[in-house]
Amino acid sequence: MSGKRDILITEVALRDGSHAINHQFTVEQVVSVARALDEANVPFIEVSHGDGLAGSSLQYGLSRTNEMELIEAAVAVCKQATVGVLLLPGIGTIKDLNAAAKLGVGMARIATHVTEADISAQHIARSKELGLFTVGFLMMSHMAPPEKLVEQAKLMESYGADAVYVVDSAGALLPHEVAERIRALKQSIGVEIGFHAHNNLSLAMANTLAAIQEGATRIDGSVRCLGAGAGNTQTEVLVAVLERMGIETGIDLYKMMDLAEEIVAPILQVPQEITRDSLVLGYAGVYSSFRLHAERAAKKFGIDSRDILIELGKRKAVGGQEDMIIDVAAEIAKQRSAAGLR
Repeated sequence: MSGKRDILITEVALRDGSHAINHQFTVEQVVSVARALDEANVPFIEVSHGDGLAGSSLQYGLSRTNEMELIEAAVAVCKQATVGVLLLPGIGTIKDLNAAAKLGVGMARIATHVTEADISAQHIARSKELGLFTVGFLMMSHMAPPEKLVEQAKLMESYGADAVYVVDSAGALLPHEVAERIRALKQSIGVEIGFHAHNNLSLAMANTLAAIQEGATRIDGSVRCLGAGAGNTQTEVLVAVLERMGIETGIDLYKMMDLAEEIVAPILQVPQEITRDSLVLGYAGVYSSFRLHAERAAKKFGIDSRDILIELGKRKAVGGQEDMIIDVAAEIAKQRSAAGLR
């Protein structure tokens, strides 16, 4: 390990990983993970509800612990790492951002659907006013062609974002599609470019390397692959791979390995792997939050939840459209009944 960093890694296990454990992080768990990450010299650690600030709700999942307590605890034990938060306009508010900044966070990532960057203007502006490193986070980036992604990234840059991320929320992108998007941004915007992967198609590492090769300098990882769906790019593996490639992260590989095995693994309720459920999410290109709703609707109408998810993907359903699931399930059941199928 050296102090040099060619790539800046943001560890998302304490945010995206919240999905994997139904948002049940305790203060003690956050303290132990954050302290170990800090000691391993991870530069950025994201902490909040899986769906960002103020995400704790019946719709998105109730947190066991108030996220501000978790953020405060992480900040208190980090000596060199910057603690960051995620905010989705419409879920989190300026008030939530102000509260997080008061607790000592140094980074805010403002996340919107890939075609809705315009709703991030006031949040990005406020983040900058608070002196935070501010990231524009374009979710579900597989749902927009490169030219649309460039248009939206330019909006976030114009609002003051210090970096813009291509976010593969559903784990649906293929390596050449990642390369196209990162290349287009590299040619079109002047701020740093980041990439956030999910492993639903077992392509998180391949996609991350494609992004780096095209010029992305900010990369998300999750220790022990702890994240929504099949998880994210596995941080300790990423550090090892990048070292083999001669790319410096400044992160202590041995400490990351030990953290993964001794601290994070016991937190996992089940091993993070590509299951039937996470695979179909990547194949269909839909949010992991749709899965449980689809399973309930499938049971109600006596159909396969995979058919519902794939149809939602065809209709380009996005977060907040969970009400469509019942309608889609009813339509599929009706069609099957008319055709004499089950």
